[in-house]
Amino acid sequence: MTTSRTPRALAGLAALGLLTPTACGTQTATPASKPASSGEGTSIRATQLAHVTDVHEATGMTLLEGPVLIEDGSLYVVDATAPPGDPKLISVDVTTGKHEGVYTDKTGAYTSTQISPHDHRLYLTDFATGSIVSVAQDGSEPRTFFSGEVDGSKMTPDDIAFDGEGDVYVSDAHGTKPDETDGRIVRINRDGTKTTVLADGLAQPNGVMFDPDLRGLWISELSEDTISYLLLDADKTAVTSQHEAIHVDGGLAQTDSIAVDADGNLYQGLHGRPAIAVYSKYGARLATVEVPAEKSEGVKSATNVAIAPGGTKAYMTVSGPAGGYVFTFTALAKGIRQSNGG
Repeated sequence: MTTSRTPRALAGLAALGLLTPTACGTQTATPASKPASSGEGTSIRATQLAHVTDVHEATGMTLLEGPVLIEDGSLYVVDATAPPGDPKLISVDVTTGKHEGVYTDKTGAYTSTQISPHDHRLYLTDFATGSIVSVAQDGSEPRTFFSGEVDGSKMTPDDIAFDGEGDVYVSDAHGTKPDETDGRIVRINRDGTKTTVLADGLAQPNGVMFDPDLRGLWISELSEDTISYLLLDADKTAVTSQHEAIHVDGGLAQTDSIAVDADGNLYQGLHGRPAIAVYSKYGARLATVEVPAEKSEGVKSATNVAIAPGGTKAYMTVSGPAGGYVFTFTALAKGIRQSNGG
């Protein structure tokens, strides 16, 4: 079995709960750029930082997601396929590539994480149980931030974003079949007591991230290979306009998670290809971040990106039959809070 990003596959893994990662680190190298094929912009060469997980024996899969840099400079990633008791939140030393488990539990299948600007805790979306869990930055003090139904239906939360006040915005993948279009974007106020469906009728929404001005949300739909823009009202409790902004010509690859840099450029993760598609806020394909050919055998997806706030050092999570990895590259502009996790 190869790595899969579909809701059905992740739900099945969560039910099994029988996966075991092992790992070893490698050194970083200096990224390089070159012209790319027509339509893909500049080619940005990524370099391997760390081999974080191996394929889990019980399912033949591993899947790293949600890279986020915490205050001590460590990079955290989640392993969506980790079994009970094995690391589900993993710390990676960005200098040496060494890594260690930070948090685990018996039930979660975590597909993203981000730091709240309100309480500075890490929030993890649990694809398996439909809940959102928060932990302190050292992995202690786990709390259930949200669980239960939204408008009469349990969520399948995938990615997460925060506004400046700490309110939460979640992509609810919801459907488990390719032709289902009952996915949603859900807003949860920062104390977890009130939910609002901002958009529905979506085809397995995955990436969700605010633009630099916190005026609207960029969202991706895995089953449609599209990126849409949702302009929000002043209170960020309703969508005032919504349009399909970019169609990603990915071939076999599908749209995964999204990060945004200080210039408003979009870093679109790809499931099915170990690469990141970079677009301007007006839809121009600026670049493609690529795993070099000699490192690409056995990796199938580049799910998400974190860019160091205030700098251009970027990290992407890459997974496939060869294991789960973190690669580094140089971003086109500096990172901001919206560049870090989700």
